[in-house]
Amino acid sequence: MNNFKNSFFRLSCILCVVLFVGCDMQKDQTPWITLFDGTSLTGWSQKGGKAIYTVRDGEIVGTTVHDTPNSFLVTDSIYGDFILELEFLVDSSMNSGIQIRSESLPHYQNGRVHGYQIEIDPSDRAWSAGVYDEARRGWLHPLDDKNTTAKGAFKQNQWNHYRIEAIGDTIKTWINGAEASHLMDDQTAEGFIGLQVHSIGENQEEGTEIRWRNINILTENVDAYSRKTSLPLIDKINKLTKNELDSGWEMLWDGETTKGWRGAKLEAFPEQGWEIKNRELIVLASGGGESEAGGDIVTLKNYSDFELMVDFKLTPGANSGIKYYVDTNINKGAGSSIGLEYQILDDELHPDAKLGNHEGSRTLASLYDLIQADVEKPTKPIGEWNRAHIVSKNNQVTHYLNGAKVLEYERMTPEFRTLVSESKYVVWPNFGELKEGQILLQDHGDLVHFKNIKIKELTN
Repeated sequence: MNNFKNSFFRLSCILCVVLFVGCDMQKDQTPWITLFDGTSLTGWSQKGGKAIYTVRDGEIVGTTVHDTPNSFLVTDSIYGDFILELEFLVDSSMNSGIQIRSESLPHYQNGRVHGYQIEIDPSDRAWSAGVYDEARRGWLHPLDDKNTTAKGAFKQNQWNHYRIEAIGDTIKTWINGAEASHLMDDQTAEGFIGLQVHSIGENQEEGTEIRWRNINILTENVDAYSRKTSLPLIDKINKLTKNELDSGWEMLWDGETTKGWRGAKLEAFPEQGWEIKNRELIVLASGGGESEAGGDIVTLKNYSDFELMVDFKLTPGANSGIKYYVDTNINKGAGSSIGLEYQILDDELHPDAKLGNHEGSRTLASLYDLIQADVEKPTKPIGEWNRAHIVSKNNQVTHYLNGAKVLEYERMTPEFRTLVSESKYVVWPNFGELKEGQILLQDHGDLVHFKNIKIKELTN
């Protein structure tokens, strides 16, 4: 009997050692960098509202207060591609989220925090770890009702764990190990990380808390540590969100075909000079001449009052433009079709930036040859994507660049007509005064990329 006991004891010890070694082998070997030292808010700053952020027992604690907008505790550092893991415990009455690749810019809604948010949702809707676009386009990837595993993974009044991967144009999330989101989107490539305390209504109790701990990030060799997901990819490049669809937006270009467009002086889309590649609509370089290769392209449809957004990427020294209120029956000869133009230009390298009948009126985002855009405009470097935004309603027209208003004017006024009379457009009677017209993308012989082209028709 003693020999049996001794053998059993030795066997038990061996099993314990094996289990211990096995557990140690499973230990996370990821070279994480901590974003929170457990004792202070060093490396973090508050933006937005006036919710209270404190450190308690090795945790960041966010506390709600009345009469304040959404609050965010954000990293002082900017992150592009990364893998982030953290834990949170949220009051069941609250809504919150983790901001990633987010920004706060003076020209955008007076510094309002905006960007991707990984939702924290203790409500019955159960969209925790879905992807929301804070202060921009709304929901990008709410949790599908078919994903019952992720919807059921959230733990009420307990600590929850998120894994967030943002690599290239792809965002993947997990909640307590369950696959939650798999999104492709190209709105923002980098930004800060933020911890949200959502605003509360008058009938909600002040002083409720959300707590965060074990906030760790990986920024090097992220592809090697990325996890596969079995979830279908939701692709939002050249596509609209539900919020945009509900508010009347439509895509002007589908990201794949030439549908809805033709050559400005052709019955069909140009057979040369343009290409569709990597879900981008590209006008090819051909020596810098105006409409000498494939030529301009225009929408098949006319637009009156509208709101238009176009993402564009310049190459060094490039010139192009977005024209509106175009009638291709005007100027069927050489050169570009006639219309009001949102200038697209490399201001540093292209000589046109120093030309024009009104000083500076041929620079990026200007109303070409008529009104100069704000010299403090937020321009992204050549080779990066910029966003053109034009709003025209009741003859009031505004140009935006990357969310900033850069000029505004009113058509058909004496002041507008004076500008026209002093410009190259003086030879065209009633220039810029069409009630409706086509949208045009210009071929100026330089390599320029376009995508995410969308429009909303405005009604009174």
